[in-house]
Amino acid sequence: MTTLLSQCTPPSQKNGITQSEFGKVGDQPVTLYTLTNSTGAHISISDFGGIVQSIFVPDRNGNLKDIALGFDSIEGYQAHDKFFGALIGRYGNRIAHGAFTLDSVSYQLAKNNDSIHHLHGGNVGFNAKMWKAEAIPGDSVQQLRLRYTSPDMEEGYPGTLNVTVTYSWNDSNELGIDYEAETDKPTLCNLTNHLYFNLSGNLNQNILNHQIQIFADTYTPVDSTLIPTGELTPVAGTAFDFTSPKPIGQDISGFGKLYGGGYDHNFVIQKTPGSMVPVATVYEPETGRVLEAFSTEPGVQFYTANHLDPTYEGKGTVFPKFGGFCLETQHFPDSPNHPEFPSTQLNPGDKYQTQTVYRFSVKQ
Repeated sequence: MTTLLSQCTPPSQKNGITQSEFGKVGDQPVTLYTLTNSTGAHISISDFGGIVQSIFVPDRNGNLKDIALGFDSIEGYQAHDKFFGALIGRYGNRIAHGAFTLDSVSYQLAKNNDSIHHLHGGNVGFNAKMWKAEAIPGDSVQQLRLRYTSPDMEEGYPGTLNVTVTYSWNDSNELGIDYEAETDKPTLCNLTNHLYFNLSGNLNQNILNHQIQIFADTYTPVDSTLIPTGELTPVAGTAFDFTSPKPIGQDISGFGKLYGGGYDHNFVIQKTPGSMVPVATVYEPETGRVLEAFSTEPGVQFYTANHLDPTYEGKGTVFPKFGGFCLETQHFPDSPNHPEFPSTQLNPGDKYQTQTVYRFSVKQ
């Protein structure tokens, strides 16, 4: 379990977990779990896709507002293809041509990314599965534990994979995500969450004024189809240099097709994954909201919602291009085809364990 980074304040009657109906998937009811801390800040998570549906945190004046892009019903998530707030697996990000070799056996996955590459687990990834949920209320930390068993060869992946994801929400406005998995055959595993943040709370505005710092000296450059070349390239002197805080929009103009129309790149956080380290800090000047991300993962995919447009409508508004940003903690894209990258192979007897924490605060 994640040890959240801040000490918690004394509990109050606001602490707890409530449940509400969130529609149906076929004949299966979907439940929305709302975790509330002692300050009244709260998050809501669905047992369909493990979707973080909302995050209500205060601005510098104490006003709570939702800073997560998403929808007011499960039908909204089913109707759109951008993985809003969902758990991603078995493999977050891309695998070139959907092909990889594991222990001398070749596997072919769905080419669900422009009919060229495999993306985010395939045609029906973990984002579109019903998870078994267990609410675990506490005095100062509220938790929701989700479990899913992915059968052997689901979406083309070998091995039965038993997955547990635990969301934690504490009195210091820290959202912790613990990922665990075990397999009965060698397989791939690279889990993440696809939250879109907009710290302004105005979900119809872009995030180009948000100031971001990413704690990475190198990134993995990509080809025109967003597959890594295999290099680790210094960010210094490039549009990918976020080693000091700068507005997201400062260097985003002029990105051509090669770069996916904006940022959609993996940054190298640590070469030896395992320890909890800072990933990024984002500050929204108008509201004062701050997001700090920490993770045990070696990389983070920084994505600026390059493909949103007015057809994406939710929570009473439309989500524009650059309407949110993602910090998807992860192993690197296409790792199975790059032995120089940290391995995403999971073997029987081993346990996949990674942790990520998103801490929300304000700057006066």
